Amino acid sequence: MEYIDEFKLNAEKAIEHLKAELSKIRSGRAMPSLVENIPVECYGNISPLVQLATITAPDHGSLLIQPWDKAVMKEIEKAIYASNIGLSPVNEGQHIRVSIPSLTEEKRLELVKLINERVEAARIAVRNTREIANNDLRTQEKDKTISKDDLFASQKDLQKETDSFIEQIKVIAEKKEKEIMTI
Repeated sequence: MEYIDEFKLNAEKAIEHLKAELSKIRSGRAMPSLVENIPVECYGNISPLVQLATITAPDHGSLLIQPWDKAVMKEIEKAIYASNIGLSPVNEGQHIRVSIPSLTEEKRLELVKLINERVEAARIAVRNTREIANNDLRTQEKDKTISKDDLFASQKDLQKETDSFIEQIKVIAEKKEKEIMTI
C-alpha cells in the first residue's frame, strides 16, 4: 500500500503547485496575494513585500500597503512598477494605494486560456505519477512479490485515487474560471 501513499503525496504536490500557480493569476479583484511576493530591494537585501508591510484590500478595486518603516516607501513603489504586472502605486504619505484596473473581456479570455494550460499540466503530473506507481506494481508482479489479482486490485485502487485527484483539479479550475469571468 506504500505505492498509494507515495502516489497521494506526489499528486497532492501537483495540486498545491497548481493552486500556487493559479493564485498568481489576477482576477480583476484586489487581493493582497497579487503583490505580497514582489521582491523589494531595501537595507541591502531583497525581501518579499509582505515582510516589509501590511497589505490590505479595503475595497474590491484597490490595495493599501502600509510599510512598517516609512523609509522604504520609495523602494516599494519602485518594486511594484518594476514587477510589470500593470499596477500603478500612489504614495499617499503614510501608505501606498494601488488601484487594480478591471479586466477587459479579451484579457479575461486570455487568463482562462492560461488557467486551462496550468490545469492540464497538473492533470498530466497526476497521470505521470499514476504511471510511475503502475510501473512499480507491474515490476512487483513480474518479480512475483504480488499476485496478478493483487496487481489488478491495486491498479483499480490507484485509478480510483487518480480520478479523485483529477476531480479536485477540475473543481479548482472551475472556481478560478468563475472568479476570472465574474465582473
